[in-house]
Amino acid sequence: QVQLVESGGGLVQAGGSLRLSCAASGRTFSNYAMGWFRQAPGKERGFVAAIWWRDGSTRFADSVKGRFTISRDNAKNTVYLQMNSLKPEDTAVYYCNLGTFGEVYWGQGTQVTVSS
Repeated sequence: QVQLVESGGGLVQAGGSLRLSCAASGRTFSNYAMGWFRQAPGKERGFVAAIWWRDGSTRFADSVKGRFTISRDNAKNTVYLQMNSLKPEDTAVYYCNLGTFGEVYWGQGTQVTVSS
């Protein structure tokens, strides 16, 4: 099993920044990706960003490109989501995700609220 523990959510004003962290523990994999999804009230969960552990390549949703960055700390098995220039529409529960061949794991979610 894999456990994903998120932290770093909170309330911030529009234009502010937050950094989310997600620490993974349990099973290890040779090739996997970690990332973030988010779900706003009344909406489906959607992709935000991902990083591939082997080569560090990244991918972002168009709505966050240029504002969010994703990084990893291999030694800590932790992925970070740095969110800058936050907008009220970024308000959502943010979920950490780990995906490998045929398996997907989710964190419990952390609330991010951006006030206007």
